[in-house]
Amino acid sequence: MTRTARPRRFLMCRPTHFEVSYAINPWMDPAKPVDTDLAVAQWQRLYELYVSLGHRVDLIDPLPGLPDMVYAANGATVVDGRVLGARFRNAERADEGPAYLEWFRAHGFTTHDPVHINEGEGDLLLTGSHLLAGRGFRSALAGHAEAQEFLGRPVVGLDLVDPRFYHLDTALGVLDADQVVYYPGAFSAGSRAVLRRLFPDAVLVEEADAEVFGLNLMSDGLNVVLPEAATGVAARLRERGFRPVGVDLSELFKGGGSVKCCTLEIREAA
Repeated sequence: MTRTARPRRFLMCRPTHFEVSYAINPWMDPAKPVDTDLAVAQWQRLYELYVSLGHRVDLIDPLPGLPDMVYAANGATVVDGRVLGARFRNAERADEGPAYLEWFRAHGFTTHDPVHINEGEGDLLLTGSHLLAGRGFRSALAGHAEAQEFLGRPVVGLDLVDPRFYHLDTALGVLDADQVVYYPGAFSAGSRAVLRRLFPDAVLVEEADAEVFGLNLMSDGLNVVLPEAATGVAARLRERGFRPVGVDLSELFKGGGSVKCCTLEIREAA
């Protein structure tokens, strides 16, 4: 199959204030040292890679006291120029949602300040036909209904059962339209059945690749940017005609995020 790259627009946040000073997911350990300069250098390479692939990247200013603001994907969900703000479950990240929403308001987008908990594209992933919505650890079921009402896309709820994969974007990646890749072990039995029905041609990966955040990826329909340690995912994507591009975000992994976490897609109105 011939794959075609489509230019995208992203929002990113430089990890100027990145640190791991608290633990709100299994990957975070405040006792482990973090090299902020290295995190910035790794992030910069990701930014430059996106630009070299022909994508537009906007930047939001990092705010002191919000070390996780680098994980831009959690900041909002943008569909057809409509921006559903994020409302975080953990108090440590609560101020990120308003900061991202203010950026979108300042840039002329239609925005919605959420009533219920949702953690942006961490748990809301758009395919060609549906808005896949993760639940179980962070985003709330009521937030799914709020997303469907505001964004006007049918929502399919998926239950996450492994705390290592606390956000949907750590367990599933959208490759192109209705082509996805996922780790079955991250989902409940019922959700696995739903995924099989919706995506019978999905790429399935092993636990070892999920553990290095190999599913926390960004695809433009041809080029798939993912952690370089996810060699198994890369091999399977090549078999399907995709072009995997590995990057090293090992320092940002200490906060529980990788490629997709650092990348919020801005889907403008047609």
